[in-house]
Amino acid sequence: MITIKVLGIGCPKCKRLEELARQAVAEAGVLAEVIKVQDIDEIMKYPIASTPGLVINEKVVSYGRLPRKEEIIAWLKNGAK
Repeated sequence: MITIKVLGIGCPKCKRLEELARQAVAEAGVLAEVIKVQDIDEIMKYPIASTPGLVINEKVVSYGRLPRKEEIIAWLKNGAK
């Protein structure tokens, strides 16, 4: 199973990234768990300069922007191997 973490304190972009991640999981057809991480101390454990951040299997794949759903699907398919 793939673990996806959406890092952010609840801003509109953070909420949108969670939506995109859930859509990408459904479209990619992979088994994944999407976890919202809103605790600032937990967020600070990752090497990101700004939110929202996207972590797949403990690897930061994006931060500070909203990636396209197609990008997320590609990352999921690479993480599913």
